[in-house]
Amino acid sequence: MTHKILQNITSYEVVKKEEPVVEQAATSDEKSNVIQMHESLARPEMLLGSTYKIKTPLSEHSLYITINDLVLNQGTEHEQRRPFEVFINSKNMDHFQWIVALTRIMSAVFRKGGDITFLVEELRSVFDPSGGYFKKGGKFMPSLVAEIGDVVESHLKLIGLIKTEEISEHQQKIMDEKRAQFEAEKQAKDPEPEAEGAAAFPEGSQLCTKCNTKAMIKMDGCMTCLNCGDSKCG
Repeated sequence: MTHKILQNITSYEVVKKEEPVVEQAATSDEKSNVIQMHESLARPEMLLGSTYKIKTPLSEHSLYITINDLVLNQGTEHEQRRPFEVFINSKNMDHFQWIVALTRIMSAVFRKGGDITFLVEELRSVFDPSGGYFKKGGKFMPSLVAEIGDVVESHLKLIGLIKTEEISEHQQKIMDEKRAQFEAEKQAKDPEPEAEGAAAFPEGSQLCTKCNTKAMIKMDGCMTCLNCGDSKCG
């Protein structure tokens, strides 16, 4: 179809195709449909839960920590697992009040959404005035609350909210060599075999300030952790 121009052309504009605009609108609409964690989100009938056992020398009874997760945007590329609530149970009722208070506050933080990883450091920074203890494997816990923080960290790593720092193959090889050399020198000085059930790291290892594990040994004039690889020599 033709049109006759009856006046002078003063300006012109090229009409753009509408397809990209439609695609952009569709993408924007898709993003707006992604559900994020927030405190108004209703609790579903079923949640995925993980239960962790804590056995400390502070009590003859174990603590059981259950963290229930909510799955957001299930079945889509935006699927994400987020902690929704936490429960702590034990036969020991001595600390019932503060445990209930702690779990309610933690659950409220979980439901608030956003970055919740700060909870780990906050809990692990709590020190018991009567002194901490070493858990199995030689890791030092400054308090029971700190070990609860350790459990929360393990769970957040499990669901992908905290990325695990992997030790490189080269660094692991150096650590294994240092450990073998240290144990060989110790064996030469003290040929007595270690008792059954000995610690996972050489006897006499010092506490690593980074991972709180008694795995720091001195080799070639340098303190090196056999657990996390932290070294005073860089």
